[in-house]
Amino acid sequence: MMKKREDIRNIAIIAHVDHGKTTMVDELLKQSGVFRENQEVAERVMDSNDIERERGITILAKNTAVHYKNTKINIIDTPGHADFGGEVERVLKMVNGVVLVVDAFEGAMPQTKFVLKKALELELPVIVCINKIDRPEARPQEVIDEVLELFIELDASEEQLDCPFIFASAKNGYAMVNVDDERKDMQPLFEAIINHIPAPEGDPEADVQLLISTIDYNEYVGRIGIGKIENGTLKVNQEVMLVNAHDPEKKKRVKINKLYEFDGLAKVEVNEATIGAIVAVSGIADIHIGDTICSVENPVAIPFQKISEPTIAMQFMVNDSPLAGQEGKFVTSRHLRDRLFRELNTDVSLRVEETENADSFKVSGRGELHLSVLIENMRREGFEFAVSKAEVLYKQDEQGKKLEPMELAYIDVPEEFSGTVIQKLTLRKGELMGMSVSNSGYTRLEFSIPSRGLIGYRGEFMTDTKGNGIINTIFDGYGPFKGEIQYRKQGSIIAFESGESITYGLFNAQERGILFIGPGEKVYSGMVIGQTGKAEDVEVNVCKKKQLTNTRASGSDDALKLVPPKIMSLEQCLEFIDTDELLEITPKNLRIRKKILDPTMRKRAFIRKQQMANN
Repeated sequence: MMKKREDIRNIAIIAHVDHGKTTMVDELLKQSGVFRENQEVAERVMDSNDIERERGITILAKNTAVHYKNTKINIIDTPGHADFGGEVERVLKMVNGVVLVVDAFEGAMPQTKFVLKKALELELPVIVCINKIDRPEARPQEVIDEVLELFIELDASEEQLDCPFIFASAKNGYAMVNVDDERKDMQPLFEAIINHIPAPEGDPEADVQLLISTIDYNEYVGRIGIGKIENGTLKVNQEVMLVNAHDPEKKKRVKINKLYEFDGLAKVEVNEATIGAIVAVSGIADIHIGDTICSVENPVAIPFQKISEPTIAMQFMVNDSPLAGQEGKFVTSRHLRDRLFRELNTDVSLRVEETENADSFKVSGRGELHLSVLIENMRREGFEFAVSKAEVLYKQDEQGKKLEPMELAYIDVPEEFSGTVIQKLTLRKGELMGMSVSNSGYTRLEFSIPSRGLIGYRGEFMTDTKGNGIINTIFDGYGPFKGEIQYRKQGSIIAFESGESITYGLFNAQERGILFIGPGEKVYSGMVIGQTGKAEDVEVNVCKKKQLTNTRASGSDDALKLVPPKIMSLEQCLEFIDTDELLEITPKNLRIRKKILDPTMRKRAFIRKQQMANN
């Protein structure tokens, strides 16, 4: 017998990066009394990992729950970046509706489109929340029109188009039904959720079914599966069967050790849970995303969305530079291997493969952002290792033709820069699909471009648009190989001998191009210390002291003026390195180096490569 559980609502919050959804969840938590009156509340409670806080992005889906009157509202915060798209589709399976948060100035953005499209396809009702209404440049009416246009473009149904609009300022803690209403609290948003989002339904008497949608990992209890109970009731110590819709062979009898529900930001232990509840289950070692927990007598798997394939790969290897092992805590291949395989516990779109070389691993992910977040996390944990340039993963079609991953890039730039951007992206095999000019003097360009054409482009894009451009990309399937792309026009300045950099040596080197290091830094032969203006690499000795003579000319010993070095972030380094270079990563430093450190061997390899190219 199908029943509705009126005391529960399950919703997901969708928004573009930086449109304020995490702040909104904080506010809902505060106003539903999750925090005591006098409790200190961290800003953006939901972004739990440091990188999420610093970059202001949400990477992993998070669960929380608030109470309003007699209803429990389970809220799942979804990632906004397309790189983490795999997370989004599974999250939507747990909910009965979504709240779409849109910035009252920026309007609907391409990344929002990606998640919204998935929600509309699953026929979920939508509440649109126009946030940041307190911004002086807010334009709520126009944004409503933009959102409705987006709905029509994505083939929304009549019911979906007839969605409630709520105006809010999460930062100031109020929401309202009309722009001119009194601004007091978030109640209008709570009411809209209760009235517009249907209660979850299922059959409480039937055999139990729970689809695992996300995985959490904890050192003490191991893997924790999170999902929504579709049918039946789950109890602690119950014997259940683990099955998977994509893997018919999988049938495993397991026992439920502990069962948790979410309340505020905590997990609360419960003895049993029934339909519509979002629960976490611990004590099952072999639990994976997409598994269904069901009764032993009647094991039926729930179908789910297959996890998206990785499109980009890097080699992670043991650091073997002359400075290896001086700055990191974890430096061996065993450390590296354990850490990478541990990451697979929680990150489903990641792949780690061992290679012929025991010291090197091939790590594949959904994009540069996806991999750089992993690198940054490892670096902070005290790992020291090296990575190669990101390369895309090719496929072959039935005829044996080479296929490569393609992306759609949406670019907003001030008009005067659009020419440069079009020119650069065309060189990188991009194809201009559409172009429109907005009232604010911005041009929106839409490109179809190979993923490898975007590798290393963001830094250049920021320089070309003087920091005013916005670029958003979405994976767009595989297409025919577009031919070779010329990446970097400039060569590298390479240190010629090992030691410590000295002002005199750097002063002579800076005439050759832009330097990445200042005086007093450790360098070694084969390390890249700058970028030349020309296409070929140059070697310089930056450890060179000035020859001392007996004559003292007045003025010649005045301090040499050095141009400040260009300090590059992790992303910039990953974008800069070429195919014959590596990035050495330690908790303290990022150093770019040639794969082959010895100058003679490097020269030989270069000549061999040219001979092969000419044959």
